[in-house]
Amino acid sequence: MDKNPITPEGYAKLREELHQLRAVARPNVIQAIATAREHGDLKENAEYHAARDKQSFIEGRVKELEQKIALAEVIDTSKLSGSRVAFGATIKLSNAETSEEVVYRILGADEAKLEEGSISVTSPLARSLLGKEVGDEVKMQMPGGERIYEVLDIVFK
Repeated sequence: MDKNPITPEGYAKLREELHQLRAVARPNVIQAIATAREHGDLKENAEYHAARDKQSFIEGRVKELEQKIALAEVIDTSKLSGSRVAFGATIKLSNAETSEEVVYRILGADEAKLEEGSISVTSPLARSLLGKEVGDEVKMQMPGGERIYEVLDIVFK
């Protein structure tokens, strides 16, 4: 499988969530199951079934996080530089039609949050921006039609 790029901060968040699930959530749900079993008849015990559902979710998430961590390629973006768009870059774009400016930071799929101004390196917009320089134009097919963006600035933080 391919490695997934991620910042050190994003990697630390994944590790912290995994630790939280293993050290806190898993023991708590095991205790909840044990307590529910003490109440008798398991067929009609809603507490027992809810705890088992929660345990199933926790175990699934633990496996998912273990896989993401195993495939993570930690890239320290503070050590990156250059004049081309790459992972970790913060890009300022201008819509060629409306002159509206937007700023995005290209991050890994597990840490990208559009509402916080970051997009996944695997997103269509990021893929079309990779390798571009200041002044380059990018044509994007969006749900509302084609858009053309001009790259105004590229910064690595």
